[in-house]
Amino acid sequence: MRPASDDRHDIVLSVRGATKVYPGTRALDAVDFDVLRGAINVLVGENGAGKSTLMKIIAGVEQPTEGTILLGGEPVVFVDTMDAARHGIGIVFQELNLFPNLSVADNIFIARERTRLGTDIRSSDQREAVRVLMGRLEHDISPDALVADLPIGQQQIVEIAKALAQDARILIMDEPTSALSTAEVEILFRVIAELKAQGVAVVYISHRLEELTRIGDYITVLRDGRVTGSRPMAEIDVPWIVRSMTGAASRDFSKTQPHDIGDEVFRAENICLPSRRGGYALDHVSMSLRAGEIVGIYGLLGAGRSEFFECVMNQHAAMTGTFYMDGEPLSRGGGGGGVASRIARGIALVPEDRKTEGLVEIMAIRENMSLSSLRGFVNGFHLDLKRERDAVLSFVSNLAIKIASPENPVSSLSGGNQQKVVIGKALMTRPHVLLMDEPSRGIDVGAKAEVFRTMRRLAAEGIAILMATSDLEEVMSLSDRIIVMSNGRVTGEFAREEATEEAVVAASAVGHAPATKMEA
Repeated sequence: MRPASDDRHDIVLSVRGATKVYPGTRALDAVDFDVLRGAINVLVGENGAGKSTLMKIIAGVEQPTEGTILLGGEPVVFVDTMDAARHGIGIVFQELNLFPNLSVADNIFIARERTRLGTDIRSSDQREAVRVLMGRLEHDISPDALVADLPIGQQQIVEIAKALAQDARILIMDEPTSALSTAEVEILFRVIAELKAQGVAVVYISHRLEELTRIGDYITVLRDGRVTGSRPMAEIDVPWIVRSMTGAASRDFSKTQPHDIGDEVFRAENICLPSRRGGYALDHVSMSLRAGEIVGIYGLLGAGRSEFFECVMNQHAAMTGTFYMDGEPLSRGGGGGGVASRIARGIALVPEDRKTEGLVEIMAIRENMSLSSLRGFVNGFHLDLKRERDAVLSFVSNLAIKIASPENPVSSLSGGNQQKVVIGKALMTRPHVLLMDEPSRGIDVGAKAEVFRTMRRLAAEGIAILMATSDLEEVMSLSDRIIVMSNGRVTGEFAREEATEEAVVAASAVGHAPATKMEA
């Protein structure tokens, strides 16, 4: 069943019978999909359901093995993204598609430069256009800033600005809020409402089900490459979406039996990190972590969560302060104090940006997962490939990673399954302290529950977990203790039984701790 159109929402683009076959997998199987003008067309499904593949076909990135695209009722073939763009189709990719060594302005106008008589680039015009776009998105990102110097959330804003600059009639947004704070999501929703009012058709993909029901007009659900439901949003609710996605009524976060929390295993004392813009990116941050404890660090973009994790892994030479493992100070700098030494001491990191920091995309799934733990599979002078493969397959099974073969390149996986590979890579080092920076970024509701069950199981086995997130529901439901950061400082600390959503949000929004703050 397809959602019926009306005078306001006529069909501007249709996909009929789209099938896409890759070696070892059928990503799409005879999919029909309509995009309605002046509406938010929601597309949802679990990781590996085929959402990104369908969008890549519409955007000209991929060609269907079978099937037809109709634009304005006429069959079209998009040979590449430039061809699709000429037909008014823009896309915000789930995986950022930016040049880190170029400026924000250069990225936004790449291959569409504004020139004088087709020769020299009008850089001043491009910079002014970027300022207007950033004003529309309520950000003050400089047009001249290098993308490599921006945090992942601001890079996501640049990607969105890049799509807006194309004045697309059909705008595909694949997980646009995955790296954004709550405040930034609200800004994006205002921009989407503005585009909708202008008659732009928005195709919106997200794993955050509540935001889908909030902004969507029509919804199409994919499961295993097939459409399992397509209706006006007013006719459905979240349980219907979950049933259509998973075939089950619910995928609630798993609760486990209470377990004992042990002694302190990790402590940070007075960690400071100078900011490139002056002042501190981290300002005398102190915290501790006990065996079997899940501590959630909650904060918005720029709070210093990722920078703190980078300091724990010894990635900033300018850092001051001391980290302790089991009461012993951790060494700093080279000569035995690098990232490999942190892993050897039992600390592992699941980074926020899986594409640039977590994976080597040209390597196989097996090679990526075992990359940090290869020493454990060495037999004499040789690598025991069978033992390595068996270990990888065990973690693939435990994390429910959808793969055709562990020898396929990791780039062949969906974004959510790539995220689970990064988590498996960290777990294969057998850590005592596990740092998880936005662990559910790009993960669907079912995969999220699986990851969180794994986290609780690991905590019950005595592993200490420090999780950074901007998702309030996650931090409230998972954490034994919540630490709030804002502007590089710890602004609140709450035991699970004391924490309320209002107090946590208040602590993240102001520069000082509320009255309910616990003393360390």
